[in-house]
Amino acid sequence: MRYAIYATPAPDHPLTRAAVAWLGRDAFGATDLPLPGVEGLAPETVEAYLADPARYGFHGTLKAPFALAEGRSDAELLAAVDAFAASSRSITIPELVLRRLGRFFALVPNEPVDALDEWAGRIVADFDSFRAPMSDADMARRRAAGLTLEEEHNLVRWGYPYVFGAFRFHLSLTGRVPREDAEAIETALRRHFADFDGKPLLIDRLAVFIEPQRGAPFAVRHVAPLGASDAA
Repeated sequence: MRYAIYATPAPDHPLTRAAVAWLGRDAFGATDLPLPGVEGLAPETVEAYLADPARYGFHGTLKAPFALAEGRSDAELLAAVDAFAASSRSITIPELVLRRLGRFFALVPNEPVDALDEWAGRIVADFDSFRAPMSDADMARRRAAGLTLEEEHNLVRWGYPYVFGAFRFHLSLTGRVPREDAEAIETALRRHFADFDGKPLLIDRLAVFIEPQRGAPFAVRHVAPLGASDAA
């Protein structure tokens, strides 16, 4: 089993419901739903482009998937997440926008949010004692994407390349989409997420997702509300 610490809106949040309808999977209920139609693309093509984010569930990565370190327990991890969340203030992303990041699409902050980046870094460091060392196979899989020196250092030290200076908060909406289909996917995404593109998003909870066995869909195991509102 692997665990991950993610940011995700509440299960009944309009953005969560829109993402569930787009991805065809609800990580809160671990249920599969019909996939959206995209004009000009076959259903099996759309399914392939959405398979990766659908398996992980709608989320923003804070602490990437990890196996529990020897001597650590599920109960300890959840208690630590609760304590960390209780001491954290909620964070507002002033403007969430749809962007293409390399070959995939995601919702991202339009401008850096320093409080969010700092908070994500604390989560990476504070929960690292719960993380078992990565296997050689997992290290090789990460390196296959091609890493900068900073990302390589992060991989070795923290088990994930895209942390601290290499971190960029994002809510993935597709896997890799080839150039020839990018316009069709983007058009469908902009239509589907029109009510959220350019709007603020409040991050007010931490969620622990679990992967019961390698390759299985992730599901929400636990949700911890943050302890204070940034508007207080």
